[in-house]
Amino acid sequence: MSEPAQAGPSMEAVEDILREELAHGDVIIATARPILRHLLANDDHALFSDEVIARVRGMMVHVARQMLFVLADEAGVADRAAFADAREEAIAVSLLEDSDLLGHAHALCIEAQIALRLQHRSGIDAVLSPLLQELAASSDQAMAAAAMRVLSAQARYRQQQHRMEFPLSELPQALFDRALAIFASHTADMGQPADLARASLQGAYDPDANRIGRILRLVSAMQHRATRALEVDHAGVSIFVVALSLACGQNRDTVILSLGENQCARLALSLRAAGLGQKAVEEQFLYLHPEIELPDGFDRIRVDRASAMLAAAQVEEAM
Repeated sequence: MSEPAQAGPSMEAVEDILREELAHGDVIIATARPILRHLLANDDHALFSDEVIARVRGMMVHVARQMLFVLADEAGVADRAAFADAREEAIAVSLLEDSDLLGHAHALCIEAQIALRLQHRSGIDAVLSPLLQELAASSDQAMAAAAMRVLSAQARYRQQQHRMEFPLSELPQALFDRALAIFASHTADMGQPADLARASLQGAYDPDANRIGRILRLVSAMQHRATRALEVDHAGVSIFVVALSLACGQNRDTVILSLGENQCARLALSLRAAGLGQKAVEEQFLYLHPEIELPDGFDRIRVDRASAMLAAAQVEEAM
């Protein structure tokens, strides 16, 4: 008696396919920041007019300019704009040389681009998603207030991206500290006014008030209902990436990059690691990558195996 034929590829074969695609995507992520840094540092910006490059550079100039304005106030400088004009370029270049600052600004730009693409292609509002509408109308006053704070933050974020701005208040704590350290290294010649400016900047900074922190608290407050945030068409891109980051244990910026081209294996594994079944994963791909089909046998990948493959890739990235 012959053995029954296999219904499809083995789980090992599917894992090999996904692992190979994941490795290819990891190489792209690993080389993205050095390449972007090179393009941003190049003097002939006309050669590199890509929107993302222009936005990232504009955001870092804005970070430098905000700190210089505070320094100008502490030093009693009458023309703050001229003072900032003279110093902002050197500080912005140093900010761009910081890999994590650069990577975070890059991810924010990609997030905005994807949100606008989905709005144009699928009618998913880049600011007021269906989930945010529901939560803002909740009878739970705390939940409704949290949703309204996220809504306001999302509206500001869209305007900031349009103007190529990056408010210091939106930097995560670790990156705010790095920006301040870079600022200090460029303003040591200013003496006491520079010390006072740093103290003023630190006093005005609230790590709990930034947009990503507000979204994180909103998703956490949803508790068992947070699975609804794993539907990009319902939650919108910004809430979706926070929920996915929490559910699959990956950095939010990495999750944002996984939504882009050449990162489909990482996205599929992230969704599976978050507990989504094949049908739910396919539904998300319909919005994010409608031209891509999951490999035959993807349903054989267990949640724990998807998590392990992502963790192994993260270890390799860090080496």
